[in-house]
Amino acid sequence: MEKKNRIIYWIATIWLSLGMVSSGIVQLIKMKEEVDMINHLGYPEYFLTIIGVWKMLGVIAILVPKFPLVKEWAYAGFFFAMTGAVISHVSSGDSAMESFGPVLLIVLTVVSWYFRPADRRLIQA
Repeated sequence: MEKKNRIIYWIATIWLSLGMVSSGIVQLIKMKEEVDMINHLGYPEYFLTIIGVWKMLGVIAILVPKFPLVKEWAYAGFFFAMTGAVISHVSSGDSAMESFGPVLLIVLTVVSWYFRPADRRLIQA
């Protein structure tokens, strides 16, 4: 069972990390489509830099061994950022398809957090 949980953890964590890094890069370089989207949602352009930097730092925190408290904060940050993205899209009248990416990242965040090994938890089980 332990091996299966580790495999689930690493698959979810790698996909979560790839999703956060790729979207973080797009936000940091201020790709035109991303700028258009952030403006459509009603946020200022500089918000892209803030979110992009925090995504990169969150991925580092989740992947680096030790520092379980920092990992908890990173998971919470990912969860809040992605639920905020979903709420922003819904509030702006966007189609459900616009929320697919953030919803997928929410699921990956929860799965990665839930299946994380004992040595990556705040309280060792």
